[in-house]
Amino acid sequence: MLQKCLGILILLFMFFSVGQSLAAPTQRQDTTRRLYDRVMDEFKHRDYKAAMAGFQLFIELHSESALAANAQYWIGECQYRMGRYRDALKSFNEVVSNYPLSPKLAASTLKLGQTYTKLGDHETARLMFDRVVGQYPDSSEAELARKAIEATATAEDSTNQSP
Repeated sequence: MLQKCLGILILLFMFFSVGQSLAAPTQRQDTTRRLYDRVMDEFKHRDYKAAMAGFQLFIELHSESALAANAQYWIGECQYRMGRYRDALKSFNEVVSNYPLSPKLAASTLKLGQTYTKLGDHETARLMFDRVVGQYPDSSEAELARKAIEATATAEDSTNQSP
C-alpha cells in the first residue's frame, strides 16, 4: 500500500512538473510583458528617472526578450527628455547597432538626428534624417525627418541671407 501511494505521488509530481515546465515560457512572457508595461506607465507619467531605471533593469533581467530593443529605445528617450543628450546618443546608437531587426530602428535613427540637432551638430543630424527618409520612406518617422530637413534648410536660407 505504501509503495502504491509513493508511486502515485511520484506520478503526480512528474505530471505537475511537466505541466509547469510547459507553462513556464508563457508565464515568463506574461511576467516580462507586465514588467515592461509597468515601466512604460512610469514613462507615461513623466517620471523619466524611474522609467530609465526600470528599463535598465528590464534589459538586465530580460535581455533576450523581443522587448529588449524597445526598452533600450525608451532609455534613450528618457535621457533625451531629461536633457542628457550625449547619453541619449549612446542609447539610440545601441538600438541601431545591436538590434538590426527592431521595429524601433526608424524611431532610433530619427531620434539620433534630433539629438544631434540639440547638440548643434546639424551636419550629422541631416545625415540621420536623410537615412530615415531613405531607409524608411513610408514611415511616420520619415515624415518627421522630412519636416526637420525642411526646417534646417529654411534656417540655413535665412542665415545665408543675413548681411
